[in-house]
Amino acid sequence: MRQAIDDFILYLATERGLSDSYQLSTRLSLEGFALWLERRHLVSAMGQAAFDDLLKRGDEPPSVELDLHAITLPDITEFLLHRKRAGLAAASIKLIIVAIKIFFRWLQARGKVALDIAEPLSLPRVERYLPDVLNELQVERLLDGVILNAPRGLRDRAMIELLYASGLRVSELVNARLENMDLDARMIRVTGKGNKMRIVPIGREACEAIRVYLEKERPGMVKKKTGSQVFLSARGTGLTTVRLWQIVKEVAKRAGISSNVYPHLLRHSFATHLLSNGADLRIIQELLGHADISTTEIYTHVDSQRLKAVHHKFHPRAR
Repeated sequence: MRQAIDDFILYLATERGLSDSYQLSTRLSLEGFALWLERRHLVSAMGQAAFDDLLKRGDEPPSVELDLHAITLPDITEFLLHRKRAGLAAASIKLIIVAIKIFFRWLQARGKVALDIAEPLSLPRVERYLPDVLNELQVERLLDGVILNAPRGLRDRAMIELLYASGLRVSELVNARLENMDLDARMIRVTGKGNKMRIVPIGREACEAIRVYLEKERPGMVKKKTGSQVFLSARGTGLTTVRLWQIVKEVAKRAGISSNVYPHLLRHSFATHLLSNGADLRIIQELLGHADISTTEIYTHVDSQRLKAVHHKFHPRAR
């Protein structure tokens, strides 16, 4: 089974072109299942007491070769129940189920097993939480929280403008490259989840902030080994996602915004403000790079909550 998992991850990387993070998540799910099967097999062969004693001594458990044909649907359901009892959230269990389902579907397609035993598995219902958003006044306050004449202030202003103007993910912003940005056309090409590329428009004010940063600040940040990343660190390298989080937090604190502000909040705000101003949901889906419209539909609930709040505040018989 371990070899089959390695082959499957290679398939995801080379034939499906899926992201490193997706490959890692899938590998962890499948290897967790394999480890559980191996330990259960050892306990059955050795007895629970002997197995516990082996672990207490710190000895390496003997290797176990798992026969793919011997794995059953009850084995999978028992493993999932074990993970649920361990306190794993429904969303995490859903990821494990998806990994196991696509793994066994691939095994059957490649002739490694006769039947897809995971096919009957159903996905748990995951409670969806409405995302927090900033209102338009808070966005203005956040932008005003950037000190433009401070070191790298122009960069910070340009990044926050772009996050809000285009709804980019954190990874998409830190990986943005000069050759993929056309400020005259006000467009940027980004690579999102699953290595899917999309073109996103940039607002006029964001374009101007980026242009000022590129002309007045970025040239002084370039070092000998600097690449073509748009946004650079003080060392002339590309920014990390962690550093971007820190910058947004620092700016929000300086702006006096007490709510929890983080980069992805600007993406939520981007989508919610588009919807509340009349944008079509399908267009928002394309701008955000969502593969499924159901992911975008959460913003309709956010907007309905806003409408209820306005109604409650201003209608004389709503309170």
